[in-house]
Amino acid sequence: MSGTSTAWRPLSASATRCASCRRWRAAEVAALRAPRLVPRAQPEGARTGAARHAHEPAQAHDHAHAHAELAPHGGRYESILEAIGHTPLVAVPRMSPNPDVRIYAKLEMVNPTGSVKDRAARALVEDLEERGAIGPDSIILEPTSGNTGIALAMIARRKGYRIALVMPDNVTPERRQMAALFGAEIIDSPAALGSNGAISLAKDLAARDSRFVMPYQYGNPANPRAHEETTGPEILADCPEVDVVVAGLGTGGTLMGIARFFREAKPGVRIVAAEPIPGESVQGLRSLDEGFVPEILDPSLLDAKLIVSHRDAIAAVRDLIALEGIFAGPSSGAVLVAAARIARQLEAGTIVAILPDGGWKYLSAGTYARDFDEMESDLEGGINWW
Repeated sequence: MSGTSTAWRPLSASATRCASCRRWRAAEVAALRAPRLVPRAQPEGARTGAARHAHEPAQAHDHAHAHAELAPHGGRYESILEAIGHTPLVAVPRMSPNPDVRIYAKLEMVNPTGSVKDRAARALVEDLEERGAIGPDSIILEPTSGNTGIALAMIARRKGYRIALVMPDNVTPERRQMAALFGAEIIDSPAALGSNGAISLAKDLAARDSRFVMPYQYGNPANPRAHEETTGPEILADCPEVDVVVAGLGTGGTLMGIARFFREAKPGVRIVAAEPIPGESVQGLRSLDEGFVPEILDPSLLDAKLIVSHRDAIAAVRDLIALEGIFAGPSSGAVLVAAARIARQLEAGTIVAILPDGGWKYLSAGTYARDFDEMESDLEGGINWW
C-alpha cells in the first residue's frame, strides 16, 4: 500500500482531550464507552472536581465541553441542529474480503440533510458567529454544488440568516431543489470550470460586496475541528478496538479532524484517504494531482492514500445496496474499495469506513442503474460535488 507515510504506528492507550486546554483524559473515553443511560445535559456543577483540571474553574470547563459532548444515537432534542452527528456504526461483513478483518460503516447519511457535511456546516456558521463576522445584513456565501451547500442552507434557515450558494450550472436537480427549499439563493458558475470556477467566482463576489461572508470550507480550521471534536470521539467510543479509519479525500476536513483526534487519543490508529484517479470524477472526492490543494489539508497526518477508479467506486456502492441493504452515494463506494484493499493486507483487525452521504441526490444521474461506459462518458468533464 502506498501512502504519505509508510510506517504503521503501534497501538497505544486511549484518552480524550479537554476542549479548552487541549489535554486528553482517559477517564472521559471510559465514560463514552459506558451505557448511555444518562440525560445528555447535566445540571450546572454536576461534574465532580476530579473530572476537572485543577487549573480551570468548574463553570468554564463545563462550558468548554458542552458543544463537543456526545449524545446517544436517537434521543430527544430541542433543535434539529442538536441532531447533527452521533451517527450509527454498522457492520458490513459482506464488504470485507478477509473474514478476520471486520469493516464497520459509519452512516453519515443519517445526519439531518443526509450527509457528513452537516457537521462541518454547523461548525462553520458557529465560527462566523463566535468571531462576530456575521450580522443582520450579512449573506452567507459559499462555493459548493453539493452536500456542504445543502447543509449550510439548512443551518442558515434554522438560524435566520440569508445564504447564497455559487454552483456550477449543471448540478443535479436534486441538489439545486434541496438548497432552494432551505431558502438558498443560487448563483450559477460555468460548468466547464467545475468546483474551481465556483470558488473563484465566490471569492470575487465577496471581494466586491461587503454583505457577503464566506465560511470557506476549504481553508477554515472549523471544518476539521468539527470532526476532531465529534466524529473521532464517536468512532473511539463505539469501536475502541478500531485499527484503521478510511475516509474520502474532499476538502480534507473529515480526514484531518479524525487524524488529529487519533494522533493523541490512540496513535496506533491508521488514517487512510480514498482519492479518485486524476481526471476521473468520483462525486464528492478530489484528486490532489489536479492542482487545487485545500488549505486545511496536511498530508503528513495521513498514513496512506489509495487511488480508486470511478468504475470501482460505483460497483462497490451497488454491491453495498445488494449485499448489505445500505443506500449510499458514490464516494462511499470509493471508501469501501479502499477499505477492502486494506482488509486484504491485514491478518486481522477492525476498519471503520466513513460513508459520507446517501444515494438520494444521485438518482437522476443514473448512478445505480445505468451502464458503466455510458456513465463514464457523461463524467468526462470531471465535476466534483461539494
